[in-house]
Amino acid sequence: MTYILAIDQGTTSTRAMIFDADMMVVAVGQAEFPQHFPQSGWVEHDPDDLINTTLATCKSAIEKAGITAGQIVAIGITNQRETTIVWEKDTGKPIHRAIVWQDRRTAETCAGLKAAGHEAAVTAKTGLLLDPYFSGTKAAWILDHVDGARTRAEQGELLFGTVDTFLIWHLTKGAVFATDATNASRTMLYDIHEGRWDAGLCDLIGVPVAMLPEVLDSADDFGVCDVFGASIPIRGVAGDQQAATVGQACFAPGMMKSTYGTGCFALLNTGDEAVTSTNRLLTTIAYQLDGKPTYALEGSIFIAGAVVQWLRDGLGIITTAEQTHELAGQADDTQRLYMVPAFTGLGAPYWDAEARGAIYGITRGSGPAEFARAALESVGYQTRDLLDAMRGDWPAAADDTVLRVDGGMTASDWTMQFLADVIGAPVDRPTISETTARGAAWLAGMQVGVYPGMEAFAAQWESEHRFEPSMDRIKADELHNGWKDAVRRTLTA
Repeated sequence: MTYILAIDQGTTSTRAMIFDADMMVVAVGQAEFPQHFPQSGWVEHDPDDLINTTLATCKSAIEKAGITAGQIVAIGITNQRETTIVWEKDTGKPIHRAIVWQDRRTAETCAGLKAAGHEAAVTAKTGLLLDPYFSGTKAAWILDHVDGARTRAEQGELLFGTVDTFLIWHLTKGAVFATDATNASRTMLYDIHEGRWDAGLCDLIGVPVAMLPEVLDSADDFGVCDVFGASIPIRGVAGDQQAATVGQACFAPGMMKSTYGTGCFALLNTGDEAVTSTNRLLTTIAYQLDGKPTYALEGSIFIAGAVVQWLRDGLGIITTAEQTHELAGQADDTQRLYMVPAFTGLGAPYWDAEARGAIYGITRGSGPAEFARAALESVGYQTRDLLDAMRGDWPAAADDTVLRVDGGMTASDWTMQFLADVIGAPVDRPTISETTARGAAWLAGMQVGVYPGMEAFAAQWESEHRFEPSMDRIKADELHNGWKDAVRRTLTA
């Protein structure tokens, strides 16, 4: 028997999953790690937590599977994307905590670059907007706030990478310094059309080219991992949302997936056409195989599942996530609360880094049930915003598009039914829910010849349940208009 190890390094936890030759999950190891919030709008991770939980969960999964490391023929890695780490080339030691994708500390820097008229040029090359979400300005901030770091970086003593690069570096004991095209496309330093780091962008943002990794395909040779007692090749790497796109088999132009984890990220496959958005969506690389990129339009929502965590940890009105949809079903339908969860700003299509959360429509009768419903509905409304923008940018995204969903929130039938109702389109929840890890596993397994090619893999995808829209379209539009009014009030507050 041969196996594939998928490492899914996420925002709040790390998971390792063992897949067998039939792409079925055999064992899972998972570990949460602390979040650090040094100031309002700042979010950090200890890089040691990322590598230590990776090592621990991989060992745990191997042990639970009852196999040896020698039976694993390849490793696939998927990761939280824009989170930024700078470390010493000689020692592998980080010079600062990782700055997480949610972090907004470089909002002023981005606003300054935008005011100076640079956004159009940045977008033309990278497909991204000038926003602190992306890695480039985070790396520059570290260089400017750690004594001597900029000089050391220019001299080639420091390395910059997203989490995948940091893990590859440590798993190969410093032998490989590389990333894949999907992660590179999230840095604001990579020309997605030319397929290379752009020196002009690096100068503009302040990140020396000397500290950037080699960019490879999503299925490629990322070196050999020797830390688990056997030599295991690393053969697949993709950012988490792109890995989910692969895992959902969204290989044909027009196919779309949306992942509901800490945030929500919807990707629409546009094939070999890098569609330029007129609705403030992102143009990104969905995956790159055999040197050929496949592009996507992406809408990024910063807060999805995190709003349920806030109900639990911030307000204390629930103790488990499952209670949320139960409460939502009990809410008073005569009340209409709108929760705009801009805890770390608003993402697509608004892109306001300074916006903060708000709740509208509260009365004396509003309680936990109404708050829970408003929290879950906010995810549906934000997804509708993204779909409307995508349909405006790319007419091929027709009204009959089916949305394939994954992530923790999709376990809630209530939430998925509301999603289908408000977007007015079918929502497909797959039989195999671990789409992100499965995407990384397929990339690695396909590369070493254990898993089938793209067409055969896509044929294996199955829907566990399809949620058909049942809400009257007039009512759905009225609800969404109320949401848009709440967002307008939040943006002008």
